Amino acid sequence: MDSSVALPIIVALVVVALAFDFLNGMHDAANSIATVVSTRVLSPKYAVIWAAFFNTIAILFFAPNVAKTIGTGIVEASVMDTHVVFGALAGAIAWNIITWLGGIPSSSSHALIGGIAGAGMAKAGTSSLVSAGFIKTGSAIIASPLVGLSLAMLLTLVVSWICRRATPYLVDRHFRRLQFVSAALYSLGHGGNDAQKTMGIIAVLLFSQGLLGPQFHVPLWVAIVCQLAMGLGTLMGGWRIVKTMGSKITDLKPVQGFCAETGGAITLFGATWLGIPVSTTHTITGAIVGVGAARKLSSVRWNVAGNIVVAWVITIPASASIGAACWWLSTFIW
Repeated sequence: MDSSVALPIIVALVVVALAFDFLNGMHDAANSIATVVSTRVLSPKYAVIWAAFFNTIAILFFAPNVAKTIGTGIVEASVMDTHVVFGALAGAIAWNIITWLGGIPSSSSHALIGGIAGAGMAKAGTSSLVSAGFIKTGSAIIASPLVGLSLAMLLTLVVSWICRRATPYLVDRHFRRLQFVSAALYSLGHGGNDAQKTMGIIAVLLFSQGLLGPQFHVPLWVAIVCQLAMGLGTLMGGWRIVKTMGSKITDLKPVQGFCAETGGAITLFGATWLGIPVSTTHTITGAIVGVGAARKLSSVRWNVAGNIVVAWVITIPASASIGAACWWLSTFIW
């Protein structure tokens, strides 16, 4: 590719990647604020500001392990070029918009992974997939909501036992305060795991064009702009999905909101440390189901949860199909 043509394309793709990051923050804002809004601990206006702040400062707490997985652990780095990156981003953004319009809390993370896989396979076949990374990520589709569910259920049972002699008023008052902490922790985990996915896609784009030197790494400026784009997207909110996450699955009280957010935060912290790009949507949904089920199985609206699971199942193949089509289209454009 002629360098005079390549540079504008690279710049344009970085802008598109940041647009995806912004949409990711907006699409997944509900993950960070649904419980704290539904329990009326914070109004939607202040909840998004709270979440956006902690989304943004997550760069101070996490190494870019997830970014490395996205950049080199889904599709071979040698396969990644401007066409594959375009297909990956187009597939992820298109699926995010479709699910956002439908108010469906699908996974932005797995939409991106599906887009990368689809575009990579369109270019170089199934041999382009890094099996270890793809299997690790695929396993997390099942593991992350189950871990979130289990931890949230366990926390609910432990807290219920600790507070067994306390009055409902006292429990409510204390956990309204504690929800500020749990919401902050979950937003840190969300910003730490999700923003790194865009860092990885931008870094591998620069690496594929020889702009990072001989070794793949995430430049500081890439990390900063990705974290800021996600925080700004969170500020814009995702009100359609907040309603589903905060009230349609189960009714939440402050103590249950605390347990759901804390269980989800622990899951995200562990996944980010291990470099696993999990779905924050899957994680918090599992945690919300967990606190509902700990109270009473019938308190969970299983038909709503079932519809969400269907969206999870089709996310990767749908975004992969769109990514492959957009890769093919891009080969005719430049």
